[in-house]
Amino acid sequence: MSDRPTAPDPARLKEWEQRTEVPLFVSALVFLTGYAVRVLAPVGAQPWRDIALALVAATWLLFVVDYGVRLRLSGLGIRFVHRHWLDTAVLLLPLLRPLRMVKVYTAVQQRRAGPGLSLYARVMTYASLSAALLGFSAALAVYHQEQGAPGSTIRTFGDSLWWACATLTTVGYGDAVPVTPVGRVIAAFMMACGLALLGAVTGSFSSWLVEVFEREDEKRPPGSA
Repeated sequence: MSDRPTAPDPARLKEWEQRTEVPLFVSALVFLTGYAVRVLAPVGAQPWRDIALALVAATWLLFVVDYGVRLRLSGLGIRFVHRHWLDTAVLLLPLLRPLRMVKVYTAVQQRRAGPGLSLYARVMTYASLSAALLGFSAALAVYHQEQGAPGSTIRTFGDSLWWACATLTTVGYGDAVPVTPVGRVIAAFMMACGLALLGAVTGSFSSWLVEVFEREDEKRPPGSA
């Protein structure tokens, strides 16, 4: 990766992102499916585990190609890595790709001629989809680390899903908790995401309610109780 920036090409970069965002999101779902099969399928379940591994490798290679093309078209050189830190994190950890849901929606909306969702609807839809995909991804990753670990309370994938729901909603019952170092790192990340997503949804819902009440007040005739 060269440190010397090349001539930027904003028009081609924007066109590339618009054309590839949705296919890459579909690829991310394929990656997640392959990873789920690798984690949940029994060790002797062949050839499905090998097929799943091939899908994971192939989709990750697509992410690498996309990252390289956007780095080249941006003209930033090595500065692209830290300036677009979320893209870099998603490349290293493809299970984080749901965090790019905003860009996916933008790409879809630009292809449509009709009106888009309201701001409040967009925020709540983004938060809900991101929470569902991140929760499922985290449940897989934690189960992968915790199954068979000494002292682990997460013994089945159902336990891991329950833990993910409790963590994302900031409830934290404590009946199922990670004990491995990697599992605890994932848990800390999930806590931060849960607070952010829950705050986004509740804030948008509250703002929508205030707007509705203000409209109702404006419709009332002057002097009415």
